Amino acid sequence: MTLTQLACFLAVARTGHFTKAAREVHLAQPSLSRQILALEKSLGASLFHRARGNIALTAAGEALLPLATRMLADEELAYREIAELTGLRRGRVRLGAPPSLCVSLVADLLERYLAAYPGIALNVNESGSRALVDALTGGLVDMALIVSNEDRGEAALEVTPLLREDLVVVSSAAADPLTARGELTLDELASYPLVMFHRGYDLRAATDAAFQRAGLTPRVAVEGAEMEGVLRFVERGLGVAVVPSLVAAHRPGLRPVRLKAPELSRTISLARRVDVQPTHASRAMQDMLIAVVDDMVAEGTHGLTRL
Repeated sequence: MTLTQLACFLAVARTGHFTKAAREVHLAQPSLSRQILALEKSLGASLFHRARGNIALTAAGEALLPLATRMLADEELAYREIAELTGLRRGRVRLGAPPSLCVSLVADLLERYLAAYPGIALNVNESGSRALVDALTGGLVDMALIVSNEDRGEAALEVTPLLREDLVVVSSAAADPLTARGELTLDELASYPLVMFHRGYDLRAATDAAFQRAGLTPRVAVEGAEMEGVLRFVERGLGVAVVPSLVAAHRPGLRPVRLKAPELSRTISLARRVDVQPTHASRAMQDMLIAVVDDMVAEGTHGLTRL
């Protein structure tokens, strides 16, 4: 049984005439007759009473009629649904990103993406890079922005470096303890009260590792917060913090100071599974992400280097 055979069957049932039905489905009358005979053979039953000048449905034809109507309607719906998906009028993208990118790069990306494709549903998984790698391999997100300063050993993932981002020291713009400083060494930073992320946070691990390599012990004023908490605490003057340059650029209540000797940075990469073909909506988001990153670098946003 084929959809063409069902279309021929419905045309004959509607018109009550093989020749008229053939014109309706754009076939020669003998070809339509062969389609009907093949359908009857596959079903093992006659579908029409064929009397001179009178074509009527048999009991089998009457039973098939609503089923064939629904099957062809489903075919039309399938074509329409796929056309909407490929035309980016409908669909879904599940994006993973660390909190530090959700308040900067991802916010810009989603604003631009929804303006271009308002029919696409977006789901954001805000987690650390390690958790996002697990979400990717587990099929919980379609793609993820991750911090990839080290090899995570995931052969199932394609990881494409996009951006190198400087880490900077931020203090309160209202009660700025770093007013006279244009830059700061790690040794000098160790003397200031620090607001630190919780242990296990990518930025906390990078900061701890830098102090450890330099043989320094930082002054920790507050620790254990997530990104938004750290930024709020710094704005209130509770201490200074090491954060990505993009985060500092989006917070007028913070004053950034460049780190030197050593400079700290992180690599932002796009990760996706190599065994999963991206949907049209996901591919459009990847393309738009590249455009947003390129625009940020072209605008001279501080502390960004395109990779």
